[in-house]
Amino acid sequence: MSVKKILLFGFFAVFVLSKSLADEGMWMPNLLEKRQVDMQNKGLKISANDIYHEIQPSLKDAVVRFGTGCSGSFISKEGLVLTNYHCGYGQIQALSSVQNDYLQHGFWAKNRHEELPCAGLTVSMVVRTIDVTDAVKAGTTAGMSELEAAEIRRRNTRDLIDEIEKQTEYKAEVRAFFGGNQFYLYLTETFEDVRLVGTPPSSIGKFGGDVDNWTWPRHTGDFALFRVYADPNNKPAKYSPNNVPYQPKKHFKISLNGAQENEFTWIFGYPGRTNLYLTSFGIRQITEIENPIAIHARTKRLDIIRPAMEQDQKTRIQYSAKAAGISNAWKRWQGENYGIQRVDGIAKKEGYEKRFQEWANTFNNGQYRDLLSELKTAYDEMEPLLIQNTIFNEHVLSPEIVNFVNQFVPLIKSSSDKNFPTATFNAVLSRVKGLVTPFFKDFNVDIDKQIFKALSTVEIDCEQVRFIDFPDKNFDKYVDEMYAKSIFTNEKKLNDALRKSKKSNVGKVFGNDPLYVYVNQIFSMYNAMISPALREQRALIDVLQRTYMQAQMEMESDRMFFPDANSTIRIAYGKVEGLTPSDAVTYRFQTTLSGLMAKENPEIFEFTINDKLRDLYNNKDFGVYANAKGEMPICFIASNHTIGGNSGSPVLNGNGDMIGINFDRAWEGTMSGFMFDPKLCRNISVDVRFILFIIDKFAESNHIMAELEVVK
Repeated sequence: MSVKKILLFGFFAVFVLSKSLADEGMWMPNLLEKRQVDMQNKGLKISANDIYHEIQPSLKDAVVRFGTGCSGSFISKEGLVLTNYHCGYGQIQALSSVQNDYLQHGFWAKNRHEELPCAGLTVSMVVRTIDVTDAVKAGTTAGMSELEAAEIRRRNTRDLIDEIEKQTEYKAEVRAFFGGNQFYLYLTETFEDVRLVGTPPSSIGKFGGDVDNWTWPRHTGDFALFRVYADPNNKPAKYSPNNVPYQPKKHFKISLNGAQENEFTWIFGYPGRTNLYLTSFGIRQITEIENPIAIHARTKRLDIIRPAMEQDQKTRIQYSAKAAGISNAWKRWQGENYGIQRVDGIAKKEGYEKRFQEWANTFNNGQYRDLLSELKTAYDEMEPLLIQNTIFNEHVLSPEIVNFVNQFVPLIKSSSDKNFPTATFNAVLSRVKGLVTPFFKDFNVDIDKQIFKALSTVEIDCEQVRFIDFPDKNFDKYVDEMYAKSIFTNEKKLNDALRKSKKSNVGKVFGNDPLYVYVNQIFSMYNAMISPALREQRALIDVLQRTYMQAQMEMESDRMFFPDANSTIRIAYGKVEGLTPSDAVTYRFQTTLSGLMAKENPEIFEFTINDKLRDLYNNKDFGVYANAKGEMPICFIASNHTIGGNSGSPVLNGNGDMIGINFDRAWEGTMSGFMFDPKLCRNISVDVRFILFIIDKFAESNHIMAELEVVK
């Protein structure tokens, strides 16, 4: 099919309408008409076209991908973006210093000129979605090897993107769905001039810290405000003081009613990755192999970083975002294991596979008879490689210096390559020079050495094994000397060396550096022995999983399947409701400011309370934002199916008005990336009334309030 025809005809997908599990699903908005009746029966008062339309402005134009791993939304005509505090945390941290500690004290621009540019931050929106399955698969045949077919698909995808980008002003990307049985092309518009407008202090935006992370009840005002800027034609442009606020096609109205118990609610955003159609073999490998190794390694890292942060303000600022990132996955993996065990997830998968096998034995002359046994064999063969890969990622790469030095390897190796062009060398040299200052701004050599020493061994079969040959004698002293002698641990020496570097001498300057020798050795070993074999085994599993996905859809032809999340725009819906995670334990759907006050502990940084917030509470100065009982709502939970990447997603009511923003999941239901249980899985959101309260009463940002369209 030609590119012209693809652009003209749009998309058609094979989905079968019928039953789906309650509140489960991450649905593609361009195909939402297939879910419209169910959503309207549950409380949606607008149409699928109001939510997603290719030509007319629709709510999809108000939803953004914030950075590379979060969601957000436009909430004004002036390009104001609302997302999570933790989504903007890295930018807030980068803009902070001991003199201007925006993490601890917050930041509120008093006017547009005070808004702070965020280097490297992007905001993007979907313009159009097109089914390109036939175009991507063109030229592949049933008898072709997977290697050949994959190369054809890659070539077709590359050609398709190149041609479409020539014909439009937008960027194009192609994503696989249903394990590679379908392909969609997304036209996107990406803005690079994004500025920080307002953020509460961490005592609000990160209240409870890692202790409360992934738990309910929560009392966290996890939000921040940014603004997208464009050129005078409202098009993307690099940062310039001459840029003007972007005028979005659509922005969300904000409901002063906030979240009400049992009301219909839905969520719009960019969920990261789910594996809901995985086999029991895959689930078992994750919960019994990968997660335990990773959890143990991250526990060691946190045990080093957290005490250091508590002792020094500079270290706290340097490592706040890093510690949060390490802890986030660490706690989620524990929740995944707990949740899957709690719902007897592996046994449920095995029960489904038993039914599948009975069907496969007779369907189409046994076409899929051997599929599950082939998948099991493939997973068994991958297991030792997976162990080595997890150790490499969670142990070997834990010291920050390792990845930092690895970025210099191409530059250093180029000195011995006569065919390496000087112009390319100069470009690489310029790039690595730019890495130095940002790295050392947030690097503590003593912490990194401790992590190196602590993570240099791993326990295998109750025995401590060191992953690479180091001198047996006085290992700690050896590491100290390696760090002391390396040029890569000293910012001044490294910058001086880079200034003098030329293609003819760079090998002599860096080639014998002890950290370079070590890093080059471990990556060479990984790239030769682990990475290619693991990639090959995963490719085999991907092929078998693709077939398994197709077979499931054939077996359950009356079921409406939704594709696994893959960082593309999706909709999930459910209702605002409480949670009963265990026997005799029941949680309400909403938390309030009084609950935050009850958690105060001046001895623990994450549980300190801002004096102004305390005064507002004591005076009950909640304005129009209190609930019917006169309480100040903070957070609420609902049964929307979410995953990482949904952070910052707008949470909406039946009218499509914003009632909150998603920021987390209840710990007992963090297995929702592998299986969804409507009794346990809850997404956690900040009630929009608390956001308005902080902007209005706490920050006294009347100019921001004037931008918002608040409705009842």
